[in-house]
Amino acid sequence: MLKKHNVNYSYILLIIFSVLFIISSSVFASDAFKDPFKNDNPDEPWNINANEIYHDRNADVYIASGNVIIFKKDKRLSADYVRFNRTTSMANAKGNVVMNLGQDVISGSSIDVDLKSETGIIYGGNIFLKENNYHISGDSIEKTGENTYTAEEATVSTCDNDVPAWKITGKKLKITLEGYGFINHATFWTKKLPVIYVPFAAFPAKVKRQSGLLAPEAAQSERKGIEYNQPYFWAINENTDATFYLHHMSERGEQVGFEYRYVLSPGSKGTIMYDFLNDKKTDDGMQSSDKWGYSGDAYLRPNSDRYWFRTKNNQSLSYGVEATLDLDIVSDQDYLNEFKDGYNGFSKTENYFNEYFGREIDNYDDPVRVNRLNFSKNWSSFTLNTEARWYDNVVNRRWNDNDDTLHKLPSIEFNGSKQKLLETPFYADLDSEYTNFYRKDGVTGQRIDLYPRFYLPYRYKNFFSFEPSLGLRQTSWYIDQGDAATKNSTYDREMYDVKLDLSTEVFRVLKVGSKYVDSIKHSIKPQIIYDYIPDKEQAGYPYFDSIDRISKKNLVTYSLINTFTLKSLQDKIGASDEKEAKTPSYLYNEFLRVKLEQSYDINEEREDKPENWADQQNKRPFSPLYGEVKFTPAKYLSLSADAKWSPYDSDFVDRNISGTLSDYRNDSISWEYRYQRDFVESLFLTLNIKIFEGLLFKANDERNIRDKKRIRTNVGFLYTAQCWSIDFRYTNEENDQKYSFLVNFTGLGGMGG
Repeated sequence: MLKKHNVNYSYILLIIFSVLFIISSSVFASDAFKDPFKNDNPDEPWNINANEIYHDRNADVYIASGNVIIFKKDKRLSADYVRFNRTTSMANAKGNVVMNLGQDVISGSSIDVDLKSETGIIYGGNIFLKENNYHISGDSIEKTGENTYTAEEATVSTCDNDVPAWKITGKKLKITLEGYGFINHATFWTKKLPVIYVPFAAFPAKVKRQSGLLAPEAAQSERKGIEYNQPYFWAINENTDATFYLHHMSERGEQVGFEYRYVLSPGSKGTIMYDFLNDKKTDDGMQSSDKWGYSGDAYLRPNSDRYWFRTKNNQSLSYGVEATLDLDIVSDQDYLNEFKDGYNGFSKTENYFNEYFGREIDNYDDPVRVNRLNFSKNWSSFTLNTEARWYDNVVNRRWNDNDDTLHKLPSIEFNGSKQKLLETPFYADLDSEYTNFYRKDGVTGQRIDLYPRFYLPYRYKNFFSFEPSLGLRQTSWYIDQGDAATKNSTYDREMYDVKLDLSTEVFRVLKVGSKYVDSIKHSIKPQIIYDYIPDKEQAGYPYFDSIDRISKKNLVTYSLINTFTLKSLQDKIGASDEKEAKTPSYLYNEFLRVKLEQSYDINEEREDKPENWADQQNKRPFSPLYGEVKFTPAKYLSLSADAKWSPYDSDFVDRNISGTLSDYRNDSISWEYRYQRDFVESLFLTLNIKIFEGLLFKANDERNIRDKKRIRTNVGFLYTAQCWSIDFRYTNEENDQKYSFLVNFTGLGGMGG
């Protein structure tokens, strides 16, 4: 059990504010600092409109007054008075000066600008840069070169109000685009309150991605002591970048890590991640496993060399072939439990892989990690997959002399979807595979499995559909490593199975004709499926996975599905023309679906030997009655439930209920109840309440009802303003309590502890 500890918040706050002016990756790192004159065509003339315009032909000077507007493409300068020299391209504007450069706006009392050399100065100036909502103001702001600006008595913020929620002020600001910015006598303000002062601060001011320090993480805990994780981002080029991590833990040592990312095309991208820690603490049985190890497994952790390597890669090859590579290798069974959170922790990695690759990784507490290389090719009716799959069993690798973990090196699958056979009434599909099974210790071999299936669908008018099908299975094995009796042996198995599928559907449409509901369709679909697989002795065949043991089956499954579909008139607000507005368009919502299903096992009914019964004590040919309900009557309400009820015990085998209730403000409550007899009963609740605009209350609670234990409770607040946010959260787990917060300033990045 972890001991309760006091977090040193003064230490955390000191770290946060001391790095406020050096978290460089997100400060001014955007296209907001694009050069407004970069794509200007010097030969294109400027146009002038004003109440009065005077042209000095000798000097080629235009003097305009009263509602003056000078424009060229998406550039526009307005003022009360403008003097423009067309020969030198000098423009002097006074009075309510506003210059629009695309979506960016420059304003001030007066401006002197050389449109040819792209230099100038604005007095009492303000610059608004649309990207990231930047506001820069100063007594004078000067563009001194193609990519350089200076400002006197400068203020920088991303807040819109006259009294911004936060701002940075300084005596003098210098910015070089694609370079750095420097500010003297810098002060960070919240509203009218100065928070911190530094004599000098520097930050990058690059349009492109730039290398630099990212926002750090700071924390304090019993297991790791005082923590400080500082990332450094390296923008290698337009297609690749990397992040390096230095994670200091006073109790455990220095953890170092890196991420490397590349994108070659939409179908070719990858990420490589690696962490290493020379741990000061071990779980060798001499110390408490609760303190330095974990009691959830039966193994100690005596190693101090700890690491985690993981990568996912996609590659588009010639002829439509797609390749993927997934690797996941960890030093010990406790590492991912130890480092679930943080920049380079398990949770961030899992979310990143799911979002950008759509492929999961094994759970943090799974000691067997899957590694695979896959090549796939898809046609209209066929697919080909070639995969090498290696299971890294951490426990076997570290603790056992023998490793019998089974790998597939490789597995080749060729499958065909259901399709018509030439001009015959028959249809067919195909599942086939070749697998080479390898393990360091134990039986190894190869297997070929061919499984075509033939269908003869028949429909009698609109009364019913009947589809018999026949599956033919041929499986062959070759054992290349085993005992003396099986080594270099071959085996063959032929099997067949029969399936009969009979179904019909009846429906009725109830006309409602109201403003919101046009009609409701009620559909009833009864179905009976008969599956038959003959009994075949298979004990003499090799065994690698479930395909090698196919049980006999003589099963009748009957089901009834009720669906209710709502037809409503679609709102035509915003229709492009009158004809479209008058043409009716409907929305369909299957708001209720109810399914009941049960099976009858003929083999079980005929079996007289109790040891062959599924229960081994009672003959039970009828399966539990399965039912499911999905109910979505309105936009803000959804309910679903499923259950299995035993007719012999008159009790539920399992039952699950979940639902969500929300409103137009995005307030919501979600619940999920899970029950499995003699195994688990749990409840998970999530609550989000919008207290007022910008303030969200969040809570979730997960409990093991069966064992009367709390698994995890989170309570927190998220306040989001126009240019900043703060997220505060309290977490209570069985062995730990944690307070965390994250403050995010738009344009400056996030900081927390």
